[in-house]
Amino acid sequence: MDISTSYLGLDLKNPIVPSSSPLTCELDSVKKLEDAGAAALVMHSFFEEQIQFEAEELDHFLLHGTDSCAEAISYFPEADDYRLGPEEYLEQIRKIKKTVDIPVIASLNGVSTGGWIDYAKKMQDAGADAIELNVYFLPTDLNKSSADIEQVYVDVAKAVKSSVIIPVALKLSPFFTNVVNISNRLVSAGADGLVLFNRFYQPDIDIEKLEVEPNLKLSKAREKRLPLRWIAILYGRIQADLAHTTGIYTATDVIKSVMAGANVTMMCSALLKHGENHIADVLKDTVEWMEEHEYESIAQMRGSMSQKNCPEPTAFERANYMKSLQSYT
Repeated sequence: MDISTSYLGLDLKNPIVPSSSPLTCELDSVKKLEDAGAAALVMHSFFEEQIQFEAEELDHFLLHGTDSCAEAISYFPEADDYRLGPEEYLEQIRKIKKTVDIPVIASLNGVSTGGWIDYAKKMQDAGADAIELNVYFLPTDLNKSSADIEQVYVDVAKAVKSSVIIPVALKLSPFFTNVVNISNRLVSAGADGLVLFNRFYQPDIDIEKLEVEPNLKLSKAREKRLPLRWIAILYGRIQADLAHTTGIYTATDVIKSVMAGANVTMMCSALLKHGENHIADVLKDTVEWMEEHEYESIAQMRGSMSQKNCPEPTAFERANYMKSLQSYT
């Protein structure tokens, strides 16, 4: 039984990849994930704001007291000569690469085309096998159109891709007017893969403290349907690898995702809930199902139920909406 796959040009032993979470931060847990069967892992995100904050601190210390002792500034190199991003993340990449033999995907989170993008190359130089670029911001400007917002994603993708030679995947939001169009534009901009979809954490209101507070809840298995649908639609239409994230808990979830067209399935909430060894259980169940249904490989299964290949392609569009309404009892 061949359950190997490929993602971002990386040869993987199976389609299960732990996504960004506390489990992909610590050396002990990443080793446990590898031992349980993880094919690769995505590190926790490093944010544009972290780099900017450190840069601002550096500027403050370099320029503090300029008026009283201006000549002292000449003893310092230009700010551009400094490594403005925190070294801790880069060092963690190096440590994880020494700890595990599976590919390590660094995660970079930002929304502009500023100097923070240079950090992608530092991630590459630290040993990252690929970069997952997480572009997300909440557009609240009355004067920005959907086209303006989409262009931000394209520009950031181009900038990051031009700074590295390792593969780059874009983690997308489902909130686009036309997911297929923006996906195709991002691939044209150089994206090697797309991760569907980013799961956003919505704030809540504490009515006693009168405060807006963060609120994080683990995903549910039913949430896999949205990315499942769009992966099935995108498969065979764009030249990029596809990763399914959100709602991956069981072997059934993995099989459905691969059938839709996913190269890999990314697991987070299931691991936080059940622990690292959950991967081994899911892999075992996946192999058993494939043997029972006479599948020889993941490659044979992949895309078999995509919109391109399934018996009823319209089921992924309006026909599904009408049938869903009629099916309720």
